[in-house]
Amino acid sequence: MEIVLQPIGTVDNQFVEKIPEGWESTLTRLLIDQRWLAALDGIEEFSHLIVLFWLDRIPQQGIELQIHPENRQDAPLIGLFATRTPYRPNRLGLQVVELVSRQENILTVRGLDALHGSPVVDIKPYLPRGDSVPAARIPAWLSKLWAEHD
Repeated sequence: MEIVLQPIGTVDNQFVEKIPEGWESTLTRLLIDQRWLAALDGIEEFSHLIVLFWLDRIPQQGIELQIHPENRQDAPLIGLFATRTPYRPNRLGLQVVELVSRQENILTVRGLDALHGSPVVDIKPYLPRGDSVPAARIPAWLSKLWAEHD
């Protein structure tokens, strides 16, 4: 089976080679192709969006099935599907972002961890009723990593 994706736009920010510390508070513009302008109607009523984008600069070869999160040897060796590593069989990125503004076909968002020029594949509204899971469980190693980052 072949799956073909068509970008609907591109990411416009200052992240050229890598995602820096503090990316969570950085503003990014999503430049949506003009042909999709009518498809954006009503999106400004949402505070948050789910952005799907293509990790176009991640090499396809050499994907490890098991990794240490953040390449830290003190973290357990786990399957890549139990992580958010960008080194995946399909280079699809997903991020919940805050929608700051919409001007025609340009969405300004906060908190996108994508590189400048990355293709935007889709945008969906974030729905608190279906997308949020207040009692979600995470492993102890992730709690430890997050505590160190805070």
